[in-house]
Amino acid sequence: MPLKELLKKLSNSHGISGYEDEIREIIKDELQNHVDDIRIDTLGNIIAVKEGESPSIMLSAHMDEIGLMVKSIDKNGFIRFIKLGGWYDAVLLNSRVVLHTEKGKIYGVIGSKPPHLMKDEEKKKVIKAEEMFIDIGARNKEEVEKAGVKIGTPITLDVEMKELINDIITGKAIDNRAGIAMMIEAIKNTKSDATIYAVGTVQEEVGLKGARTSAYGLNPDLAIVCEVAVAGDHPGIKEEESIIKLGEGPVITVVDAGGRGLITQQKILKWLTKTAEKEGIKYQLEVSEGGTTDAAVIHISKAGIPCGVISVPTRYMHSGVEVISLKDLEDSIKLLSKALENVIE
Repeated sequence: MPLKELLKKLSNSHGISGYEDEIREIIKDELQNHVDDIRIDTLGNIIAVKEGESPSIMLSAHMDEIGLMVKSIDKNGFIRFIKLGGWYDAVLLNSRVVLHTEKGKIYGVIGSKPPHLMKDEEKKKVIKAEEMFIDIGARNKEEVEKAGVKIGTPITLDVEMKELINDIITGKAIDNRAGIAMMIEAIKNTKSDATIYAVGTVQEEVGLKGARTSAYGLNPDLAIVCEVAVAGDHPGIKEEESIIKLGEGPVITVVDAGGRGLITQQKILKWLTKTAEKEGIKYQLEVSEGGTTDAAVIHISKAGIPCGVISVPTRYMHSGVEVISLKDLEDSIKLLSKALENVIE
C-alpha cells in the first residue's frame, strides 16, 4: 500500500485510549507478512517480532488518539461528555463527532449556547467543555438509548484526511498515526539483522500506560519511539518557542519536558544523527520544556533502556486539522530504517 494511502487509512480510523482495536488490526494486516510473530499482550499492545541477532530493539508508536466519552444523557436527549487526553476546549466547539456504539456509528455535533443569546460578558469568555453537549438529533433520553448510545460510549472527531498543496497532509489523529506509519514502513524496508519488536502501544494519551508495561515485558537492549513533534513555523509562535519546521526533515529529540521526560543518552543521539548525516537526510534537533512521549517510561523500565525519539514535525497538534509534510514522513521512515541497519555497538 502506498504511504499516502496507509496514512489515510490510519488517520480515518478511530481509536481513543483503551479502544484501539481498529488501529491494532491495521498494524496486524500490514506487518503479518514481514515479521515472524505477532501477539497481543495483556493490556492490548500489539507486538510484532522480527527475529534476528543481538541487540534487541523496541520500536514504539502509540495507537490511541485523544477523544471523548459519554458521561450522561439528559431527559431531552442531549449528551454530556468527558475528555480523554489533552484537549484545548476551544478546538471542540461546533465539531462533528462519531459515537461508537455496539449497534454501529452514530453521528452528532458538539453544541453550546449560541452567540446571539449571549450577553457581552459571556462572549468574552472561552467556552469550557463542561458547558458543551452533543446533539444527535434525538428528542429525548429514550431515543438516545434506543440508538445504542450509553454511559461510556467512546467518541471521536468526524474528520477525514485531506491533501493540501505541496504534499502537505491534514487530518485527525496524525498524532500518532504518522508514527504508526513510520514504524510499519521501516519494518517493511529495513535490512536490519537485529531482533526488532515493533510495538503499537495503548493509552499513551492518558499516561503512557502501554509503553510502560510492554517495555517491562520485553526488556529490549535499545528502543526508538516513533512520534510527532510540535512545529512552530506558523503565526502565533515565536521562533524561540519552537524552531521545528515542516519540510526540514525528521526531528530527533535531545530533551523533552524540560528533562522531566527524556534526556537522550549521547550514544543514542550520535547513533541517530550520524545515521542521518551518512544517509544525507536533513534532520532537526528538539529541546522542549513541555510534552513527552512513550520514551519517558521506556527508558527507565527495569534496569534502564537506552531510548531515542524520531518525530514528524506537526502543526496544530491535538486538533482535527493536524498538518504534516509527506516528505518529512518519508525521511523519518528512511532514517529509522537505516538506523536499524547501523546499530550502535
